[in-house]
Amino acid sequence: MTLSDYLKLYKIELQNIYPEQEINSVFQIVCEDLFNWSRSEYLLNSREELNHLQEEILHKALQELNTSKPVQYITGKAHFYGNDFKVTPATLIPRQETEELVDLIIKDHKNRTDLNILDIGTGSGCIGISLAQHLKDSQVTMMDISKEALDIALSNAHAIGVDVKAMGQDVLQLSNDQLAGFDIIVSNPPYVRELEKVELHSNVLEHEPHTALFVENNDPLLFYRKILELAKDGLKNNGTLYFEINQYLPEETKTLAESFGFKTELFRDLNRNWRMMRCSRW
Repeated sequence: MTLSDYLKLYKIELQNIYPEQEINSVFQIVCEDLFNWSRSEYLLNSREELNHLQEEILHKALQELNTSKPVQYITGKAHFYGNDFKVTPATLIPRQETEELVDLIIKDHKNRTDLNILDIGTGSGCIGISLAQHLKDSQVTMMDISKEALDIALSNAHAIGVDVKAMGQDVLQLSNDQLAGFDIIVSNPPYVRELEKVELHSNVLEHEPHTALFVENNDPLLFYRKILELAKDGLKNNGTLYFEINQYLPEETKTLAESFGFKTELFRDLNRNWRMMRCSRW
């Protein structure tokens, strides 16, 4: 069979799980990441006959995709801000919206050096590592409650070639005197309410870590409140706090931040959803 034949098979098998355009994208990711192909190699090989090992790999991946398993957990990697990050079911899969948050921070601080940065709820480390790579001479501490996630984040930092620190802590259990001297604190905390589960694809609901995603309906800003409280003392006087936020709660999140004395600004993502917030102390 050729690559084109397998693409047709994927479209038939996965049509009840993904739209056709997404199947095309998933198939390309499978080929590029599991065969170590470049994009041009993928295009050039579309009509070539596959060998037995390649066919086995595509069959196995298709079986896993049929269970709604995310393609990134099948390939073991996710592409984020120019790098490949190792991901497992212990970590969230990095998303485009989070790349936009990283880009905002880098643009805000591109002319500064020696920044002390804290990434709360780091997961795969995609935020903290990207900032360490692009903000010159920055010192990055990555915090997570999950030891497995922290191990993966440190592995990613080593593979990408940046020096970072790890902090295994539950942010909800931290006291204000445990954080101090940060120029930047950034977090993509759990913010999806239980009532919003109906909007999520099965590949998220059934496979990604719920503790990194969901909050109770009756207290959806739990993590924001705690991080804002910590940031009051943990940030330097001219420091900045950045959040990825729930698109349905921008004003509520902004009002909460302002109640802690921060000057705030909301930002939309490429899909025009409210997705980011900057909280300044000056």
